[in-house]
Amino acid sequence: MGLMTKKALKNPKGDFFRLTDEKISSGVRASRASDRLRIIYPVQRNQKAEVQRLLNFMQPGTYVRPHRHPMPHATESIVILQGKLRFFTFDADGNRLTDDIVSTGLPAGMIDIEPGVWHSFLVLEKDTIIFECKKGPYNADTDKEFADWAPEEGTVESRNWMQTINDKDPM
Repeated sequence: MGLMTKKALKNPKGDFFRLTDEKISSGVRASRASDRLRIIYPVQRNQKAEVQRLLNFMQPGTYVRPHRHPMPHATESIVILQGKLRFFTFDADGNRLTDDIVSTGLPAGMIDIEPGVWHSFLVLEKDTIIFECKKGPYNADTDKEFADWAPEEGTVESRNWMQTINDKDPM
């Protein structure tokens, strides 16, 4: 199977969504086949939903460019369902403020990020799955602001950035 550039699977239909083994297998396969090494599985029925819920299936080596959510209502909650992340927050100049390993198990792997906080993470385990939730509706033009001090996705510089930040000692 060749690599694909699709960013998300289709939104589910109906009044009820349940995460099943089949949906997990489908998301994991899609993330492994993606050139981005991740795929989003939206849980909300459409992108105009007032609450945006999504599953993010990810593989080590995916690059989540440091970003912030600038809208005042854009608090983001993340729960690790499977796997492990190294989660970072940064100041406006790209200096690390926090550096945490977050995984499944106890204590529960949960992160809550206020609007305007620069953040990113590295995926540390194969087939990592997170559940994300934030206020909608989704608007690609206003949802994220990417850090100008971090390289763009898909570049050699982004791979170097991930290696450099991973090589730093945890705080």
